[in-house]
Amino acid sequence: MRAPNGLRFDANLKWLFTEVPFEERFDAAAAAGFTGVEYADPYPYPAARLRGRLTDAGLHQVLINTPVGEPGSPRRAGSACLPGDAVRFRADLERGLDHAVELGSDFLHVVGGVRPPDVSHDLAFATLVGNLAWAVERARGTGVCLVVEAQNSRDVPGFLLDTQARAAAVVDALGGDGIGLLLDIYHVQVQEGDLVPTLREQRSRVRHIQIADPPDRTEPGSGEISWPRVFGTLLDASYPGWIGCEYRPAHGTVEGLSWLTELTAVADTAGEESR
Repeated sequence: MRAPNGLRFDANLKWLFTEVPFEERFDAAAAAGFTGVEYADPYPYPAARLRGRLTDAGLHQVLINTPVGEPGSPRRAGSACLPGDAVRFRADLERGLDHAVELGSDFLHVVGGVRPPDVSHDLAFATLVGNLAWAVERARGTGVCLVVEAQNSRDVPGFLLDTQARAAAVVDALGGDGIGLLLDIYHVQVQEGDLVPTLREQRSRVRHIQIADPPDRTEPGSGEISWPRVFGTLLDASYPGWIGCEYRPAHGTVEGLSWLTELTAVADTAGEESR
């Protein structure tokens, strides 16, 4: 979906259109005007079946996540940073990459993982970088770009990549070829704040953006963020990518989409004024 100012938004089908079963959300997103979708967990469904839903609805797959373990398990946020778990990591990466290729997904989010209490940060970080170095080579030539994301420690206690600087350090350690940042504005605001300087600092590394408004992770305009300033900053930076709507609608998905016109129209003006 193109906003009035040209920014491009996709629907996260884990969070939006939950009024209908998952497989019906593709048509619901298309009917609402979206042309791209993302979701974390395609794995309960055969990839070919989801590909058919995308085709039938005229949608593009933007992003999926790598598989993660059961809630409460050490792998609940993935195995990428877990020492001694390389076999599982590679199997999960292969599965994720197979789905991403079949779906025509632009991005595969390699979930960084929760650091076990008995593992040092340095060891967990080195494990993550080593696993991702293999993953980048494995994904080369597939057309799928890998991304990593920082997640706030309130929602995901113990997540290894808990700041943008730590996530950026992973990208820099791997040279930024075939891998980049998934910058989630909700996580940035909850963990660190300082949104506009962070967007400017990380712009060269960012491949995908996700949005929600704290404190309740609802749609833009329902919380504490100045979205015209955020969107204006992205316009100033000539951000060309997708922006994933990964929020919990406060009062229904379609009813809450008015922000797409209201806030992005204002953002266009804000962007012009700041130039």
